[in-house]
Amino acid sequence: METTQHTGGPAQPLTGKIALVAGATRGAGRAMAVELGRAGATVYVTGRTTRERTSEVGRSTETIEETAELVDAAGGTGIAVPTDHLEPAQVEALVERIDREQGRLDVLVNDIWGGDLHVEWDKKMWEHDLDKGLRILRLGIETHIITSRYALPLLVKNPGGLVVEVTDGTAEYNGPHYRKPFYYDLAKAPHCAWPTASPRRSRSTAARRSASPPAGCAPKPCSTRTSR
Repeated sequence: METTQHTGGPAQPLTGKIALVAGATRGAGRAMAVELGRAGATVYVTGRTTRERTSEVGRSTETIEETAELVDAAGGTGIAVPTDHLEPAQVEALVERIDREQGRLDVLVNDIWGGDLHVEWDKKMWEHDLDKGLRILRLGIETHIITSRYALPLLVKNPGGLVVEVTDGTAEYNGPHYRKPFYYDLAKAPHCAWPTASPRRSRSTAARRSASPPAGCAPKPCSTRTSR
């Protein structure tokens, strides 16, 4: 697939950089993809909702194709790739495509979610529907593990790669506070600890937010840089 490279400059410091925003259909994932494009990056945007198919979230007006178009409009290069991040074969094919087309990956944003519709907010752990609870954990945790498993080998081929884990809350808040209900707390709490577990990290850094999330949404990114 041919892509158009935009001319870099002071306003586009990420020209020539390749980013993957996993979970870029809407919300903070879409906003981060657009801002990476504004900085000049080529951004692969993934999700389950396309113009031909709607995910279980059921919001057909938000698609990954539209996100890619917004990346283009901001000055970057957006590439939409339909991906279910619970399917290892699909994620592996996605990363192989990035490697084949670009030969590198510089930024990985793990923003996959889609579990809100399964959360029974006022239920105790033993009252919450078990199947829905386990689905929440798969969407909030397993997707991130699968994506990192396949994307990190490409990302660490070059020094200075950035991994951004997006969750709800901060390590400081989530540590002493229970984010009810049980399954939501369990799905959101681990992410800020993941960057410190990166086997190739050189240092952890607070991610800078360059776009505001929609009203009522307050995701917090946790990030780490990699080195050879």
